[in-house]
Amino acid sequence: MDLQFDREEVDFRESAREWLTAHVPAERRPEDGKAMRDFDNAWQRTQYDGGWAGVSWPREYGGLGLSVVKQLIWYEEYARAQAPYTGTTFPALFYGGPTLALRGTDAQRTEHLPKILRGEEIWSQGFSEPSGGSDLASVRTRAVIDGDHLVVNGQKVWSSYADVADYHFCLFRTDPEAPKRQGLSWVLVPLGTPGIEVRRIKTLARNHHFCEVFYDDVRVPLANVVGGLGNGWTVAMNTLGFERGSAFLTEQLELSHAVDELIELCRRRDSPSGSGRAIDDESIAVELADLRASVAALRAMSYRSVSKSVRGGVPGPEGSIIRLYFAELRQQVAALAMKVLAADGLEFQPYWEDGWSGLWLWDFARTVGAGTSEIQRNIIGDRVLGLPR
Repeated sequence: MDLQFDREEVDFRESAREWLTAHVPAERRPEDGKAMRDFDNAWQRTQYDGGWAGVSWPREYGGLGLSVVKQLIWYEEYARAQAPYTGTTFPALFYGGPTLALRGTDAQRTEHLPKILRGEEIWSQGFSEPSGGSDLASVRTRAVIDGDHLVVNGQKVWSSYADVADYHFCLFRTDPEAPKRQGLSWVLVPLGTPGIEVRRIKTLARNHHFCEVFYDDVRVPLANVVGGLGNGWTVAMNTLGFERGSAFLTEQLELSHAVDELIELCRRRDSPSGSGRAIDDESIAVELADLRASVAALRAMSYRSVSKSVRGGVPGPEGSIIRLYFAELRQQVAALAMKVLAADGLEFQPYWEDGWSGLWLWDFARTVGAGTSEIQRNIIGDRVLGLPR
């Protein structure tokens, strides 16, 4: 693993920093509905027009075709500039699109990847189901072959941004007679197709990012199957590899800013014990030091992951280590903030307005998304450590 950057990479960092300083929007990102989608699309288009969209995506689909090291540098500078959260563009840009680039047909790549990079297409993920949760092998939503179409019936849940998305990339059971993992297919569904109903879910954090999606005799062309019929499990593992690995790099790097903000909060607030400023409380100071060290460890793990990707090309199961560590660390940061705020933390302040109480509530979802902490630990034990089952 080489943690040094060469001259070309240093120059790339300086260029990225200059561009972001000049172009990061001054206005706050909306948190709901069409205004949110319009903002995200416009910001993605700005990056595309500026020559900064899809740093590591292939050039033939509108990307820059650069190394994953430069992708990491871009994410670091993006976090440093406090650029807008990618939001509705996140599922397609960070793991849906890369899955298509890896496993899709030439026609599928040509149709969708340039539109994703230009901010013209929004995707939502449809893996989880009410009876399945993180157990993807238990998917029940059926897709029956009828001529050159699939006829889909069933329900998906926790589909982020499905209410404003154009496409829903899903796992469906296309062969009920095959063993669980062998009877699945990964399918890209236009959300405007007749028979689809989307219902929004209000979360503890008072946003509506999650949705239920119902399928009632929905006809989807067989041409929308990615990776071939019956190969959905392996395609989904590629998707989750991207999601658990590089997809959250920006958020991981932003954690250092969150810890800095928490330290400032501790300088302003009295200690819950009443012994002066919170920053001078020895127990709180120890927790802050642990969090700062943990952020440094997370950064080192991210660097190691990128170094391995340079050699291997595709994220491996080690991404589960980073995902688990990040999710639980994120919760620890918000929990300490609530401890310092004490009774004042009972007043709800939206996380999109930099409120700690809203962030604390939103962070409960961190250890569920992309697979629960229990699932991540099983993957680490089985595929990373090689422990017996």
